[in-house]
Amino acid sequence: MRSSKLDSLGAWGANHLDEVRIRLARPNALMSLSLLGLLTGVLAGGVIVLFRLAIEGAQELVLPGQGMENFEALGRKARFLLPVLAALLLAAMFRWFSRGIHVVGVAHVLERMDRYQGRISSRAFILQFCGAVLAIAGGHSVGREGPSVFLGAASGSLLAKRLALPHNVIRTLAGCGAAAAIAASFNTPLAGVVFALEVVMMEYTVSSFIPVILSAVSATAVCNVVFGDHPVFTLPSVHIGSLWDLVPVVLLGIAAGVLSATFIQSVQTVAARGARFPFEVRLVIAGVMMGGMGVFLPQVMGMGYDSVDAALHGGFTLSILFLLLFGKVLATSLCIGLGVPGGSIGPVLFIGAMLGALFAGLSDYLPLMPVNKVGLFALLGMGAMMSGSLQAPLAALVAMLELTDNPQIILPGMLVVVISGLTASEVFGKESMFVTMLRAGGFRVDNDPLAQAQRRIGVASAMDRSLVQVESGVSHQQAGQVLETAPRYLLVGSEDGARVLMPASHLASFLAARDTGDRENIDLLGIPAKRWQVEAISLQANLQEAADLLEQAAVEALVVQRRTAAGSDRVFGVLTPEMVESAYRD
Repeated sequence: MRSSKLDSLGAWGANHLDEVRIRLARPNALMSLSLLGLLTGVLAGGVIVLFRLAIEGAQELVLPGQGMENFEALGRKARFLLPVLAALLLAAMFRWFSRGIHVVGVAHVLERMDRYQGRISSRAFILQFCGAVLAIAGGHSVGREGPSVFLGAASGSLLAKRLALPHNVIRTLAGCGAAAAIAASFNTPLAGVVFALEVVMMEYTVSSFIPVILSAVSATAVCNVVFGDHPVFTLPSVHIGSLWDLVPVVLLGIAAGVLSATFIQSVQTVAARGARFPFEVRLVIAGVMMGGMGVFLPQVMGMGYDSVDAALHGGFTLSILFLLLFGKVLATSLCIGLGVPGGSIGPVLFIGAMLGALFAGLSDYLPLMPVNKVGLFALLGMGAMMSGSLQAPLAALVAMLELTDNPQIILPGMLVVVISGLTASEVFGKESMFVTMLRAGGFRVDNDPLAQAQRRIGVASAMDRSLVQVESGVSHQQAGQVLETAPRYLLVGSEDGARVLMPASHLASFLAARDTGDRENIDLLGIPAKRWQVEAISLQANLQEAADLLEQAAVEALVVQRRTAAGSDRVFGVLTPEMVESAYRD
């Protein structure tokens, strides 16, 4: 008796969860999505905390002296061997564990969002976590923000996958995780929201905006509990003295756009030249070349945030700024282009800070340059490079505003990010670094508005649930009982397992025209009626997947179903091409 009650309770729970999944398939299930976004933020925030602690712990083990990135304190031999050893460990990990997964970071997130509805595997999660820790602690010129975005997006994706939520929800939670990662990494929740919507999800809708905000806020709160409410960079006071100060801002924007295009082209060239080698060999080549650069210019090793802080406060001479600027471009191009599992956001900020500080240092030589504005121009350079290289102008502007907490940065910030982005994209025809890396791997991101509209809606919200399953051979009484519930469709199964769909009204018409004394069994596959060939589609699928399946399978309708824990298929409804079209047009 007790076992029977438990089975009944389990069945009730499974059915209730299915109804929740159906509600979440609607594009306006805002309350449920908001709660899931909040949960995703807490989960992603915890993952980012562990990730940062792992990087800092690894750096404490391998680096001497004070500071997390004190590569300068290593001897020349150690600075060469450390990236090589890290590359060998990375090559072994990808050789024996990756199973073909080579692209990680933000580019991989974009690929999964575009082609796989945001689904990210736990294997890729582990590869990114361990690979980025090895690469950064090993002195490779990569950042932690790109891997953080991947880990955050994977956290949301894996949560949704564990709960078997619809694919439109998986995409939203992956975006929530990406926002949480940026927010937690820089202590900039609004910039995290804008980055996720602008770069990862590529859409601005209320149904995604609110969950993403909650995710960014909760992740920031989790990280603040562990690391405190401190900014990543310590910034001096920044302000614009007069409108004449905007003239060099324009020049800085142009220079940042040119440098962004150069940087992207450099990554493209390295990726194209390295494609002839196996992936593991490319990693080792990156380690050797990074070690060679580290011998002579250790400041470009790792993330380099200590050098960014120094540049913001005018701690470098013009000659050193010049060396660090082009040294970081070269080192990062080698690492990213050859496939080291790190991010490009941190290096972009490093390059931008050096460029801006270099501009400010020219104040003694150019009459239009303002005096003593190193912090201002270094910060503007960071935003300009982020806009030009990542094609994320709004995220760059918001990040500058949150980092300075100074509204005076808005006017020059808007100017510099727009000019830099336009110079890189329109003058030099460059796409973002993330799209560039995808294209280097043979992938193409499709930002089609129709596909975006279809991805936001699950098949469960568009299906017709007025459906009854019935075998092909039924008695007159059974046929009458089927029609008592007034279904619109009948899913007719045959002995060989094939299924067809037919309107229930056609069975009713047949019974009405039949002799009342005739009580022989009815063959539903033989009576005069319209019948449609069907194909099964998962309850988790979205309308884009439904439209693709209807075209590829050349069928007239889809049966929406889900595989239960017992191994059987539970049917929920039917979906026709007309239902698909009307769902995203309404």
